Amino acid sequence: MRPLAAAFNARADACENLNSPFTAELLRLVALNLTDDHPVGAFLHGWPDFDTFRAGAVALRLAGAMRALVLKRMDEELTAVYPPNEAHGPAMWKAIESAMRVHHAHIINWMDSPPQTNEIRRSNALIPGFHLIAAETGLPLDMSEIGASIGLNLNWDIFAMEINGQVWGDPESHVRLTPDWRGPLPPRADIKILDRAACDIKPLNPNNPDDRLRMMSYIWADQTQRIEDTQLAIDMACVTGRLVKKQDALEFLNERLPPVEGALRVIYHSIMWQYLTKEAQAEGAAMIAAAGDNATPNAPLAWLRAEPSRIIRAMGRRLRLTCGPVAKRVPWAGWTFTAAGFRGTDSHASQNR
Repeated sequence: MRPLAAAFNARADACENLNSPFTAELLRLVALNLTDDHPVGAFLHGWPDFDTFRAGAVALRLAGAMRALVLKRMDEELTAVYPPNEAHGPAMWKAIESAMRVHHAHIINWMDSPPQTNEIRRSNALIPGFHLIAAETGLPLDMSEIGASIGLNLNWDIFAMEINGQVWGDPESHVRLTPDWRGPLPPRADIKILDRAACDIKPLNPNNPDDRLRMMSYIWADQTQRIEDTQLAIDMACVTGRLVKKQDALEFLNERLPPVEGALRVIYHSIMWQYLTKEAQAEGAAMIAAAGDNATPNAPLAWLRAEPSRIIRAMGRRLRLTCGPVAKRVPWAGWTFTAAGFRGTDSHASQNR
């Protein structure tokens, strides 16, 4: 199978598993039909490094570019095959192929940037970790998010996560997360946040209409609840006034890792580590480990991350929590939950205390 087709079909399978049959079909049609004599096909088949094709989420870049055409009302024929309308097979491909040919310059330019999904359901994985470390230390949090995109998950504490009638966060929040939770419930703590900051190499501004559109282009068209929740979260981000800093992850870490007496430093990220080079991953991990080694009980450090796991492929995601200063590793009860758009997260964590 051609590398492009293999990558697109693999991503289509993931979209199917994440309850977006429309996006899955779109990607499969591209995998089956797009040739290198098409302007977009030539661009994709000439992608400089197929080894990074999946890691770079190229299939999702294309899906976002197509969705942007619909949101910008640039192509009526394409809009007619997008949800809530229905079209399949040849009729759907005809509209897709035509739009890619007519708007190839827009699509190629759009794909220059990696996806900016900033999925708020990742907070279903992050919120338990924040509550755990707050409960364990009793200290206020000093939070630093890497690869924060438009900064929606920087505001996790004003979301409401509801499990079996219990709420973590603001019970009056317009954004309500309702994961299908299995296993012991996470702790609930009285969390105080001393400071928060975030970085991204290409941050989006929730107050900018073009940036909002780019953000929404990566929310799959057949997932109406995700669309509504993300729009609400963007509105809330505008109210907070918090913006993501344009900065390289390692530079940001260098600024944010020094300890703060009387506070818990928390470095966190979700579904972004794969976009770093292997060298940057190694350097970043080493920087965090060194800071953890120098942490003290009154100035501890936590590294919280929800990232794709090669170890648990069936589950798809793993939440890991590492805390310093390091004494010994102890196991922590595993959590498992599912949520539309962020399915099969295994929140098994380990602590260093």
